[in-house]
Amino acid sequence: MNFALPQAFFLLLLIPVVLIYSRTRRRNATLLYSSLTPLRYHGPTWRIIFRPVVTFLRILCLVLLIVALARPRKVMSEVRRSTEGIAIMAVIDHSSSMGELMKYDNDRLNRMEVVKRVLAEFVLGNKKDLPGRPDDLIGLVAFARYADTICPLVHAHDALVGLARQVDIVKTKAEDGTAIGDGIALAAARLHTLDTGENKTVNNNKNNDKPAYRIKSKIIILLTDGINNAGRRSPAEAARLARQWGIKIYSIGIGGDRYVDFFGEQMPVGPGIDEATLKQVASLTGGKYWRATDGDSLRQVYREIDSLEKSSMESTEYASYEEKFMPWVELAGLALLAELLLSSTLFRRAP
Repeated sequence: MNFALPQAFFLLLLIPVVLIYSRTRRRNATLLYSSLTPLRYHGPTWRIIFRPVVTFLRILCLVLLIVALARPRKVMSEVRRSTEGIAIMAVIDHSSSMGELMKYDNDRLNRMEVVKRVLAEFVLGNKKDLPGRPDDLIGLVAFARYADTICPLVHAHDALVGLARQVDIVKTKAEDGTAIGDGIALAAARLHTLDTGENKTVNNNKNNDKPAYRIKSKIIILLTDGINNAGRRSPAEAARLARQWGIKIYSIGIGGDRYVDFFGEQMPVGPGIDEATLKQVASLTGGKYWRATDGDSLRQVYREIDSLEKSSMESTEYASYEEKFMPWVELAGLALLAELLLSSTLFRRAP
């Protein structure tokens, strides 16, 4: 709730002046009695005691009318407009190995589902430890044997999250694989199409009546649980291309160690993640590598990315309002009606 004309509240200062003026102008009526002796032992009646109620209703009516004049209104929709942000491409693996289970809060879900849920928390915020990224351009690439753009770089983050939820683990062997290099290259190409640099801006407003949107930096967040075994480009080649275009890669290895059954015993065989490659692509571009084994550790990774990549210079404007002055006018009318009725009946002055 806010007020379109808050200056109207200055009229409240005139109410004491009006009251003082009305008291000085009031003429007291008199009656001639032969003797006041019989009246000395009688106190004021309840009508005299409660007569100030009439004055109170008059003041209340004026206050309510002033509040209505200030035009209270309710914000129906909020439009955020940022002048600076970060361009982020999330690159997620949806190969068959992402179907393995991992812990998410008090549940066990497949890795793909955990990645999608925590990505939504990172983008939209979770009202706890992730504030969301409302000022940034964010897009999504998914890869298995082939890399596909699921969502281009957008400010419409609800749409992005909706499209991300539709990404599923590949169902056929022909589509299965882990083309990490192609996923990075496609995301880097998407980011490269944007203007960047200290003085370059993205501004689609033809009338130029809004501040231009400046891209502060470009990053790729890569999430995978496997080893590159498909695609035309190697991860290192794609990382060098990203570095050439000024793009930083943050890589995340998803999942815990893998085990095999060896004569009835579960023997660890390593993480199943090519950590050396993921560290290399991050290092080549000035990024960082993390390992996430459950939902909590993945949130912690996103918290670190939040602290490393901050947006700034945002502004907020309200686009739609619902006027709320009529209830105040109606209450003022009721107060005025009550004052007129009481002053003409119970608290009527005589003569």
